[in-house]
Amino acid sequence: MRYQPLPSSFYSNTRNAFMQAMKPNSIAVFNSNDTYPVSADSVLPFEQQRDIFYLTGVDQEESILLLFPDAVDPKMREILFVRETNDHIAVWEGAKLSKSQATDRSGIETIFWLQDFDRILDQLSAFNDTFYFNTNEHYRQAVETQTREDRFIKKCKELYPAHGVAKSNPILQKLRAVKTAEEIDQIQTACDITEKGFRRLLDFVKPGVWEYEIEAELCHEFLRNRSKGFAYTPIIASGNSANVLHYTENKAQCKAGELILLDVAAEYGNYKSDLTRTIPVSGAFTERQKAVYNAVLRVKNEATKLLVPGTIWKEYHKEVGELMTSELLGLGLLDKTDVQNQDPEWPAYKKYFMHGTSHHIGLDTHDYGLLHLPMEANMVFTVEPGIYIPAEGFGVRLEDDVVVQAEGSPINLMGNIPIEVEEIESLMRG
Repeated sequence: MRYQPLPSSFYSNTRNAFMQAMKPNSIAVFNSNDTYPVSADSVLPFEQQRDIFYLTGVDQEESILLLFPDAVDPKMREILFVRETNDHIAVWEGAKLSKSQATDRSGIETIFWLQDFDRILDQLSAFNDTFYFNTNEHYRQAVETQTREDRFIKKCKELYPAHGVAKSNPILQKLRAVKTAEEIDQIQTACDITEKGFRRLLDFVKPGVWEYEIEAELCHEFLRNRSKGFAYTPIIASGNSANVLHYTENKAQCKAGELILLDVAAEYGNYKSDLTRTIPVSGAFTERQKAVYNAVLRVKNEATKLLVPGTIWKEYHKEVGELMTSELLGLGLLDKTDVQNQDPEWPAYKKYFMHGTSHHIGLDTHDYGLLHLPMEANMVFTVEPGIYIPAEGFGVRLEDDVVVQAEGSPINLMGNIPIEVEEIESLMRG
């Protein structure tokens, strides 16, 4: 691996926390992701299923974690199954984890080869009452592909119809939403790598450059700093393309006088960062562009202050909407009549700012977190307001990643990344 892994004690702690929340006499099983085919003998690069990674640190395909905290034999309370390595695999793919390496990485003492899983599960099933299944219940999920987890759940229900079932996801939603110091350090590293990429762009961008050339510069900087690359599909949107929220074609030439909306960030050790900046192709904002930019920046700064323990998600977004409404009135994009006649279900500001202000971030870009629960210290959120004006040919979004503190304002993990108009213009002038 190219990243520095977290200590095995971190993964021991996450498993202990999960097992403490399980029902008595129950077994939880977590599967790795599939390696997905493309065509012929081509496959997509492997990405580990984040829950098994969170609980083991094992970043390898065809791995299975089994937790049975009430097992009579203490050795069977935590079991990790990994693909058996051999000389042939070592030559063609690179050696897989040995049993001792799997223990070192995860802190789990009992390691079996993958082919032993069915036998071990059958033996243990005689002593448990409930299976915890790891279903995907994220509020944004829209998965159409059958996963290894799906296939396991179907098989387990057929083999053990008398057992009860429970869901792992609600437990993981609570655990993964609150980050440890080690996790925040990984996210900070991803943010620091992102900073290097962004600063590189400020020297590179000029009229005539292509969006995909900007993407290439970022990819170079991320990879050379031990990231696998982008934390998500990059958005490099010049001119009116900034008003397409998920523009990812990155195919246009950047013209003098335009703005470029850059929603681009690095990952590190499977932890994500999430940055948005909007910069002028020519190195200087027009007065109108600057006015809209600073309005977005003020909303971002004020919204950040609201991310404190006890804040309720729905109320937070309502307050941000009021901040944005005030700014849009000041810019002349809304008038008092628009506000007075607005639909409460779709307020007037939504014409220019139609997406949410924040989301959890961590092992997933849109990370786990139950939105009906109050915010807690050490949750990590994005803050990303925007104003989109197709009629004027540009849009502005600004985004940082912040950590909720027990007391006081959140810590901005991207506080060193240029964001003020004057600093951006100065750096682009060189």
